[in-house]
Amino acid sequence: MAKKPSRIPSFQLGESEKIYFASDFHLGVPDRESSRQRELKIIRWLDQIKPDAKAIFLVGDIFDFWFEYKYSIPKGFVRFQGKLAELRDYGIPIFMLTGNHDMWMSEYFQEELDISVYSEPFSFTVGHRKIFVGHGDGLGPGDYFYKFLKRIFLNRFCQWLFQWIPANIGMGIAHFWSNRSRIASDDREDFHKGENERLLQYSRQVEVTEHHDYYIFGHRHLLFQVEVNANSTYFSLGDWINHYSYLEIDDKEARLKTFNP
Repeated sequence: MAKKPSRIPSFQLGESEKIYFASDFHLGVPDRESSRQRELKIIRWLDQIKPDAKAIFLVGDIFDFWFEYKYSIPKGFVRFQGKLAELRDYGIPIFMLTGNHDMWMSEYFQEELDISVYSEPFSFTVGHRKIFVGHGDGLGPGDYFYKFLKRIFLNRFCQWLFQWIPANIGMGIAHFWSNRSRIASDDREDFHKGENERLLQYSRQVEVTEHHDYYIFGHRHLLFQVEVNANSTYFSLGDWINHYSYLEIDDKEARLKTFNP
């Protein structure tokens, strides 16, 4: 199973060093060819940021579906995984958070690529700034049905049962469910909800008890930033289906950007 951070990361940035955040690659949809082109574009972005990346955070839904059987993983995405291995060998820390489409990550990325995978949001520091990062699914008020389903999906006994379904059948069922979930989400969440943004409300709830300079979430597939209060900002990372977007933090500020090869 993915885990909670055993140690809160802390970074000091030099003048040319940056920390990068991206989410919602959804590798695997809508078809093999489209996914392959998106994968190659992501790899070009990773090549571009490699020289000045102090760390990279992949903030959930990197894959449209992921489940680790004991002796098998989903087919494909080898170029992307190879690039992650190259970046780790180069010495760049990579932090991966699970999303609602790839919550069934386990030990594979830790054992094979030396990438820690986390299932819950967490805080860390960059110099004097404190940052809160998470995928964003199931946070904030409402959405009780999904929160109920997530508890079932994350239940160890339910995952153990799923492992006994033959891989071809199990992954076929999961891909069908994943596509339905993605389509439903696109229909429901393709606009900015202003003060009713759940993750904005969640950020303000956290801010009451613990100050963070930046709140960073994926999940919404929207690219925007909005004030949590006068001293705190919520960044929505967009996606790599429509926006090809990411967040860049240097020693002075944070900026949402789009990748143009």
